[in-house]
Amino acid sequence: MQKSVMSQLQTGRLYAKNWPMRKELAPLFLEFRVIKATELAITVMPILAMLTLFFQLNYLGPDFLPQAIASALFFISLPLQGIFWLGKRAQTPLEPAMQKWYTELYTKMVENGYQVQLNENKPRYMELASLLKDMFEKMDRAFTKEQF
Repeated sequence: MQKSVMSQLQTGRLYAKNWPMRKELAPLFLEFRVIKATELAITVMPILAMLTLFFQLNYLGPDFLPQAIASALFFISLPLQGIFWLGKRAQTPLEPAMQKWYTELYTKMVENGYQVQLNENKPRYMELASLLKDMFEKMDRAFTKEQF
């Protein structure tokens, strides 16, 4: 099922908020780096877009207005690309090996007192993010150290 661009961006923002930003997950998943880069781009790129627009118009003149606008739009679009990628990733079903790890992790968490039911036969990365977030927030440190 194809989602609209706006719903994809909303899903990406939600996924970025749900993903646990833990250093233990950084070598295993791209999300840590993509979320960090996207957060940096959200703060820096609008400033770069304005500076690009200002300097091109100031030094090259109004004849270069289309090129200046194109450059500014490029800089503004970079954070959106990261959020869009996160939205696509959140809806992607887990690969078989990752799905096996997901179910093993869920089983171990249930054995240690976790009480949330799984409702998906084919979990997606969004469900993995929720499970990992719950693991780091609700389970004790000994359990999380054992997993990583």
